[in-house]
Amino acid sequence: MSQPVISVEHLSKQYDLGVIGTGTLTRDLERWWARTRHKPDPYSLVGTDPEKSWLQGSILALDDVSFTVQQGEALGIIGKNGAGKSTLLKILSRVTAPTSGVVKVKGRIGSLLEVGTGFHPELTGRENVYLNGAILGMKRAEVDRKFDEIVAFSGVEKFIDTPVKRYSSGMYVRLAFAVAAHLDPEILVVDEVLAVGDAEFQKKCLGKMSDVAGEGRTVLFVSHNMGTLMRLCPIALWLKDGHIESVGKSDEVVEAYLNSGLAIGSGRVVYPLDGTDGEVRFISLEIVNEQGELATSFHADEPITFRVRYQVKQDISGVNLAVMIMTAAGDHLWEISDVDYLPELFEKRQKGQYLFTCTAPANVLKPGTYRIQLGAGDARRKLHRPDLQALIEITPKGYWKQSYQYFGLSRAPIVVPWAVERPVIENPFPDDETDEEEE
Repeated sequence: MSQPVISVEHLSKQYDLGVIGTGTLTRDLERWWARTRHKPDPYSLVGTDPEKSWLQGSILALDDVSFTVQQGEALGIIGKNGAGKSTLLKILSRVTAPTSGVVKVKGRIGSLLEVGTGFHPELTGRENVYLNGAILGMKRAEVDRKFDEIVAFSGVEKFIDTPVKRYSSGMYVRLAFAVAAHLDPEILVVDEVLAVGDAEFQKKCLGKMSDVAGEGRTVLFVSHNMGTLMRLCPIALWLKDGHIESVGKSDEVVEAYLNSGLAIGSGRVVYPLDGTDGEVRFISLEIVNEQGELATSFHADEPITFRVRYQVKQDISGVNLAVMIMTAAGDHLWEISDVDYLPELFEKRQKGQYLFTCTAPANVLKPGTYRIQLGAGDARRKLHRPDLQALIEITPKGYWKQSYQYFGLSRAPIVVPWAVERPVIENPFPDDETDEEEE
């Protein structure tokens, strides 16, 4: 019988909120002395409330978490952003210490948490391979033995003797992942690193992870790609607000997790205000049929129209808005970006409240259940992607005349154009009360 290699008992991690220190011991002592005498903070920022410069409470990133992982298991860890996934991996990797609880680990741990940590921009790729390998615990002889394999895996052979400051961001991350992926630990901890690189490189990464799991080594894998996680990990653990919500077979846990963020009902989703302090926020999504009625069930031979209301809080450029269609398991199938049809929106999008309407053509989705996700962002970051998703059902009436023309078992891109209408500015200069009225 396999033995547990990781045992976590009543693990908790508390983080303090607010400004913790001034940067020097002398100033910290002066601040402490003022606080003991109930005096204002002498180092508070000008124009702010001195009372708010002190510590603003705390938050439990992990709250009484207990589980075990057997030798040779591949455990997937899922949950929303801020659920405590990365904190858990950092504690297991000894990057940070727990506030309370016990963690027992048996064997050497290899961690892929912050890919590229330790790379020096002035050094060449070759030099950084040795430097990063040493940081990750590899001996020079081990790096010598695996050097050619690492470089071939990364695909940057031509540039290996070039300083990495001249690398593109993709080349930089590919080389960093290649070094980390060729460790030989008993336990491999991976935090959302399979999202790097292009599709071909991601496939190589997934293959490497499968090889590690197939060799009988233990893998802890954090990912927001549910399809990949279910293929790689037979067991999943769902973290919610710092505690374990569910643990068991990955398909069952993933289904429960995905269903927790669904808006099932009339075909209209209203998005909450939480976590939407950026330049763009979504207000609502309406899904309508050919008759213009809200619906969640459609025949395969009828079009589906999406009406998206969103708010732009200031004039911005370089931003696109997308309506994404995913499988029931969360695999990304298809999306429509407004700038693909209206490129002028990429150049400038004025402050205001918008109504964006687009229609998916008939006979492109085979019968089944699909998830609808919205997203807005630019080349550098995601500006807003709400957790709440809509669910639609496609029924087979009249579908078979198309004979899987677009979506069979493959995920090939659809070439049929959507019907896209120019966004209408419903309120060019929204007042502060706009959000409240929409809610």
